Amino acid sequence: MKIWVKRATSAACAAVACAVVVSSCSLTGTSNTGAAAAIDAFATALSRQDAGGAAQFTTAPGQAGESLTTTLKEMSAQRIDVDIEKPVEYSDGTATFALTTKWNWDKGRVYEANSEGTARKLSSGWKVTWDPAVLHPGLGAGGHLREIRTDATPAPSVRSWSGKVFMYLQPVNEIVIDPAQTRDLAATTRALAGVIAPIAPLITPAVIGEKLAETPGKPVIAVTLRDPDMQVLAGDPGRVPGVSVNRTDKLVMADRRLSSPLEDGLTNYWQAIRDATAGWQVEMVNPGLRPRRLAGEQGPPGPDVLSTVDQGVQLTLGDAAVEVGQPATILTLDAQSGAILGMAQNTYAVERGIEIDRAYPVGSTLNPVFDEVGRIAGPQPEKAETLLDRLGLGVQFTVPGASVPTPGQPGIATIGYRPGQTNMSMTNMGAFGVALARAAAGQPSSVAPFVLKNVPTKVAGGELGGLDPALVGPILKAMTTTAATGDASDLTRAPGLKALVGTNGPEGPGWFVGVQGGQVVVIYTEGPKSGTAALQVAQKYFTIK
Repeated sequence: MKIWVKRATSAACAAVACAVVVSSCSLTGTSNTGAAAAIDAFATALSRQDAGGAAQFTTAPGQAGESLTTTLKEMSAQRIDVDIEKPVEYSDGTATFALTTKWNWDKGRVYEANSEGTARKLSSGWKVTWDPAVLHPGLGAGGHLREIRTDATPAPSVRSWSGKVFMYLQPVNEIVIDPAQTRDLAATTRALAGVIAPIAPLITPAVIGEKLAETPGKPVIAVTLRDPDMQVLAGDPGRVPGVSVNRTDKLVMADRRLSSPLEDGLTNYWQAIRDATAGWQVEMVNPGLRPRRLAGEQGPPGPDVLSTVDQGVQLTLGDAAVEVGQPATILTLDAQSGAILGMAQNTYAVERGIEIDRAYPVGSTLNPVFDEVGRIAGPQPEKAETLLDRLGLGVQFTVPGASVPTPGQPGIATIGYRPGQTNMSMTNMGAFGVALARAAAGQPSSVAPFVLKNVPTKVAGGELGGLDPALVGPILKAMTTTAATGDASDLTRAPGLKALVGTNGPEGPGWFVGVQGGQVVVIYTEGPKSGTAALQVAQKYFTIK
């Protein structure tokens, strides 16, 4: 904070009064008492962003405190510099001064306001005459300043593999239930569930109750609906006690039939672009008037996000994932490039929080791989680790647009070449399938899965690279056998299929990794007979793709 009081060499002014003349005395050069002390104290508290403290040095502490609190909160400045200039005290018990308030934010953003104020000598001492205009010219009673984020238009969209719009920004309606605003929460949840039933029948009173239980006493979003959805409801949700409708914008699927675990990762990447290209604006807000722009900057809109998702494949995956009544997640990749074509899961998997880069037990699924690695590496653990890394099984992938950072859950494969005790993520299994598909096509090298064009995946914990034909040959043979006469032999409509199937015991989880028709399919299921469930999902996929 800087409080500058310009000082001169003159001592004091003689107070000479007559009927029409009031003499003035510059406060510069005097001790910091009287009017100067009150003005200084007000400016000092303002620079500390102490609304209550500043208000105490005004003639109307209540009104000033409310106005200052709102402005300081809405401006949300990192630092405020307050400069006092031209302070003059008059013999009639008043004073005037000029105030320069500089609001500072990150990235060098600054807004400077130049205003004027007055002070009066009351029985309690000198006070700054409260007027919101002391903060900024034109600011009236009940008004405030605010700093807001601005975004360039049009907003970027997320494009699919073919270039079509896959996700785009659209107005939505958040249906919010606030326990503090209703006397009968159970009746409110029942009423709300009835209102939204025509469009969201799965959002039952029990589901709403579970959401409320996660954050007791706090408002929760029961469901988010698009504008057309609001037209088919069984009533106005805003009329339900304790329920409000919050209008906002959200990145949503262009084809509302689609749903994917990739939405969060793609939205995070899209949001990063919006954040990087965001602008800012300072506004004056007075009651009954349109906000007035005072300053700000806005750059051009960010580029569209180019994804590798195939909308047709994504729709097929969604239909396949709901084939079983237990957690099931299915991921499909291009067998040559490693591009992720789509990912889907059923509601059971959503509730379980299954993620693309979290490691899960593979059980017996990779036994043929471990057998061959052991045969080639012998008693050389480091060589075994290198072979597994090259297959995409011993490394950790961070896939921009797919991976969602989760504290305490790094998603790294806990691989130690221990058959039956190994965990893998779906990205590990996908990279493994792509490596084998490439080797079968005469390209014996592994690549990292990715979902954003021209945005590389981070690989940690090892290196991908060339594959030893002596290793991949027997593994491909074992996969061919599994599809022809083994556990995957009952699958139909999948010519040329190579697959591995396995479980981690009677309670799962179960895995399916298949290479067929230029695609790699990875399926992860949980619960009893999860290996059979994985095969059911696979069969549904091959039947409808």
